[in-house]
Amino acid sequence: MTKKLIFFDIDGTLVDHEKKIPPSTRLAVKQLQEAGHELVIATGRGPFMLKPISEELNIESYVSFNGSYAVYNGEVVYSHPLDPGRLAELAEITLKNKHPLVYMTPEGMRSSTHQTAYEEEANEALRMRLPPMDPEYYMGKEIYQCLLYCKEEDESCYKENFSELGFIRWHMFGSDILPPGGSKAKGIQALIERAGVRSEDVYAFGDGINDLEMLQYVCHSVAMGNASDEVKQAARYVTKDVTDDGIMYGLRMLGLLKD
Repeated sequence: MTKKLIFFDIDGTLVDHEKKIPPSTRLAVKQLQEAGHELVIATGRGPFMLKPISEELNIESYVSFNGSYAVYNGEVVYSHPLDPGRLAELAEITLKNKHPLVYMTPEGMRSSTHQTAYEEEANEALRMRLPPMDPEYYMGKEIYQCLLYCKEEDESCYKENFSELGFIRWHMFGSDILPPGGSKAKGIQALIERAGVRSEDVYAFGDGINDLEMLQYVCHSVAMGNASDEVKQAARYVTKDVTDDGIMYGLRMLGLLKD
């Protein structure tokens, strides 16, 4: 079989609702690698958050920060940080409104202010530790993504004043903020070109709103059974729930693995 390039989202795709990798997914990943296929993680998480999963699954390539920072076998192939000037403006407004803003670099993340109940509840949903506070962390650094903590109705003022940025809500109190034109598809495009793989040999699995562009971009897209209807409609195929061996089932459905 011709070598395939396969992208996997993490939350709700590679890991279940308890943030654990199902045994069938571990087996499927191993079988794909033994067959000579290249696997890539495509996530909203930062590189510093990927190490446990990448080491466990032996996946070295990734598209992180929802596409703003992509690495292929240790080589950075795409880098699209937020504009420093606009970021400074955003930081000023969020501090005035008392909405925590988390700045994210490939090495780590820091919060602009003390944690609020919004930040604590949203991060608990991701099983993510609350970051230390450093209001000036963004200064002199390339920030590839921010996390904004506020109610959805309070987000409108940011969307109006920063219309060029991307806002992806993943919790009732939390949103990702991306650079202009940012999406997983951007990083995936750069990685595909670097890998030298034909478009017809590219696959992707996802379940979230931040996977929409990825699923619409690749030739063979698969939505998890636990995805929303909007995500399922964007994909070419739909597999079972992540807790019902969805990855293994989907790969067999595509003919990439045998029963």
